[in-house]
Amino acid sequence: MEYSFRSPIGIILLTGDGTFLTSLRIFTGGSAPSVNNCSREVFAAAERQITEYLSGLRKSFALPVKPSGTPFQTAVWEALRSVPYGETVTYGELAVLCGHPKAYRAVGGAMHSNPLPILIPCHRVVASGGPGGYAYGLDMKRFLLELEKNN
Repeated sequence: MEYSFRSPIGIILLTGDGTFLTSLRIFTGGSAPSVNNCSREVFAAAERQITEYLSGLRKSFALPVKPSGTPFQTAVWEALRSVPYGETVTYGELAVLCGHPKAYRAVGGAMHSNPLPILIPCHRVVASGGPGGYAYGLDMKRFLLELEKNN
């Protein structure tokens, strides 16, 4: 099942299984998939909470998520969810948080594979010498970090 909505950062496409959100994609250009918005409760709650977050009104999410990944990726994403709003950690610090202190490069790979950006806030992971990367580009990463810093 899919659901899309317009947001201040582009069109957000959510995928779910009827109970859990399984992926979130952001389309910042002019084209995005046209999805017949359904009224499933989890999608409506996700739209509301993401909109509140992007407006600076929400600092955490209360949504059922079920990202699909390897056990290592899942451990990294779970550790990442513990990073507080408005704060950042380095890839090395996140590696320690998830119990794999020497796996900071693999942590970067897990961040790149994160199926639920924003909800699992991979934008809060930075390189030790700068912002690091982000699947949706550094401008989007800086926007999200500034949003959290200013609210």
